[in-house]
Amino acid sequence: MSAVIVPSAAALTVPGFWRRAVHHRSFAIGAVLSLMLLLAAGISFVWTPWSPYEMDIANKLQGPSASHWLGTDAYGRDVASLLLVGARASILVGVIAVGIGLVVGTALGLLAAAKRGWLEEAIMRLTDFSLAFPAILSAIMLTAVFGAGIVNAIIAIGIYNIPTFARITRASANAIWSREYVAAARACGKGSFAITMQHVLPNISAVLIVQITIRFAIAILAEAALSYLGLGTQPPQPSWGRMLTEAQTLMYQAPLLAVWPGMAIVLAVLGLNLLGDGLRDLLDPRLARAR
Repeated sequence: MSAVIVPSAAALTVPGFWRRAVHHRSFAIGAVLSLMLLLAAGISFVWTPWSPYEMDIANKLQGPSASHWLGTDAYGRDVASLLLVGARASILVGVIAVGIGLVVGTALGLLAAAKRGWLEEAIMRLTDFSLAFPAILSAIMLTAVFGAGIVNAIIAIGIYNIPTFARITRASANAIWSREYVAAARACGKGSFAITMQHVLPNISAVLIVQITIRFAIAILAEAALSYLGLGTQPPQPSWGRMLTEAQTLMYQAPLLAVWPGMAIVLAVLGLNLLGDGLRDLLDPRLARAR
């Protein structure tokens, strides 16, 4: 088995990090695309070309124009406004769902690495059991009991993220626990909790940062899929996934209605994946030394 490479948190502050980041193609492109996603959601709180909730049947299925930059949908709503407001749902689901996975999964992974033995085995088997229920399946089960909605979608995606963070945290933490400075800390009388908070967690933070960007992209894709199935964001709140659902019956009349939300999803997921790949390269101490 190959050794686990744990980028140090200090890699974030080494001289020249940001200079190297700007010249790293994947990181730079991913950062720009991710910033565009955040700007789209932020701008929608203060301004949109038209109200995303206002219907104008007389002007439905219009093509791009000076009045409606990306055209209108089957209800006469402005597509550009729908895309801007729809970015909110993607970010909301991503932040909360990834936050659930990060907090719970990291805590379980740190506990498993610190205690080892039967507790570690129990936590790992619990994560294996959780992986048997993918996000969409979990959402379907929650919907059957509590009804469709964005809250249930967030819970389902969050539960799906827990085992991933738990496994990555455990593997990275085990590598830190075998280091000499951890042995020295134990020899000085420090307990497991103190060592975990002072030595283990700071040194695996870079791994978690990379994983957050990757899981964020997956959460956005999962939210779009669940909304497409009618299990995620509910009307009248705009959602990229539901925009695709509404466009699928109008492919011959107005094919651009499917292109715009599809491009938004692709660019958002691509940007976050490129950002994660760039961070992985920049925070890998071996690659950092090579550069």
